[in-house]
Amino acid sequence: MVENNSKKRKKSPRYITERIKIEKLVPGGQALATLKDGKKIFLWNALPGEIVTEVEVWKNKSHFVEGAATEFETTSSHRIDVHDDCYLSTSPWQIMDYEYELAEKREILQEIFHQQKIAFTKLNDVVQTSTNFPAVETDNHDFFYRNKMEYALYFDHDDQLIHLAFHSRGSHRKIPIQKSSLERPEILAKAQEIIDELNFKHEDARKFQSLILRCNQNGEVSGGLYENHQPHPHFSTLQDSILGQTYSYSVNGFFQINLPVYKMALHEIKSWVNTKNVLDLYAGVGTIGLSVAQNCDLTLVECNKSACLEMETNCRGKSYAKSILAKSEEAIEYIEPDQTVIIDPPRAGCEPKLLEKILEVLPERIIYLSCNPVTQARDVKILLEKYRIVKIQPYNFFPRTPHLENLIILQRQH
Repeated sequence: MVENNSKKRKKSPRYITERIKIEKLVPGGQALATLKDGKKIFLWNALPGEIVTEVEVWKNKSHFVEGAATEFETTSSHRIDVHDDCYLSTSPWQIMDYEYELAEKREILQEIFHQQKIAFTKLNDVVQTSTNFPAVETDNHDFFYRNKMEYALYFDHDDQLIHLAFHSRGSHRKIPIQKSSLERPEILAKAQEIIDELNFKHEDARKFQSLILRCNQNGEVSGGLYENHQPHPHFSTLQDSILGQTYSYSVNGFFQINLPVYKMALHEIKSWVNTKNVLDLYAGVGTIGLSVAQNCDLTLVECNKSACLEMETNCRGKSYAKSILAKSEEAIEYIEPDQTVIIDPPRAGCEPKLLEKILEVLPERIIYLSCNPVTQARDVKILLEKYRIVKIQPYNFFPRTPHLENLIILQRQH
């Protein structure tokens, strides 16, 4: 069911009531189908093979419709009961069993690269076919993995109390929550403690923008309330150990939200660092480069000033590492031929200027970690002019959501 369906029905502009056969899941995470009038429809809360008989429409454009399935004629054998009423807001893939989630992510990733016409003749030391495309790596912990969560605040006029909430997907409404299964339990417990204090003081929920909390691997929680029209408060920094290195980071800093799976990816990355010269672009607080290149001449580049300051702190005592405050596409003079270049860009991918410089200088190896395989595939297709793929490995950094992280190793062609 769609969360708070009875309340939504009263406010929804309209519903579609026709028999709709779900075709497949698409990279954005929705299910794809075709309406009787030929329009494509993108649906949440639907799985391939299901027959949907009612849809709540969120967006109706000339060539497509977006919404959520609300009633079914038949459902998939892979559909399971959701953990949370707020699942559409936080983790819309709670509706499927976990093995099916991993299989669907693998299928979507493969489709993304096929759409870019990227062919793998030999990959991971085996001849590439549709049946041996790399499986998505996971630590099999699909709930309570997030080390950071942002909550909205909702005032209930019935009980006259403030509640934790999430923003409803497809609308501007807030959904009050009793529980949430994505973040670590320490975070939710601290969030509820803060809400209880607000209610004790009879605070006005409209005073606050959001509540942001972060937790390290030892269960220590930092963060708090952000007030409207006020400077962001300063919270205590956290520390975590990754591959023998200790990192400091802020509540809202550039730090991975699923450290156990991140460590799996870092172990793989470290095995591919084979040069004494390493350049880490889009470095954040430095966790990739500092974790995998301890015995190298390491340069880390980050454009966010606060993240770079945290990176400088993490570089202290490491004479082999230097941090640079700059945009990666404006630090191209640091690219050299005898290098391993690590790239972990934002969802938009790499700037063309950076890719052009790589193809000009031709560093030995490119390690490309991405949270958006669509832009990654676009960038990799460009680099294949002078490089070949020697490894591809997806990781389930974000269970119960459509998102994943994908690692590609590119070797310069000789």
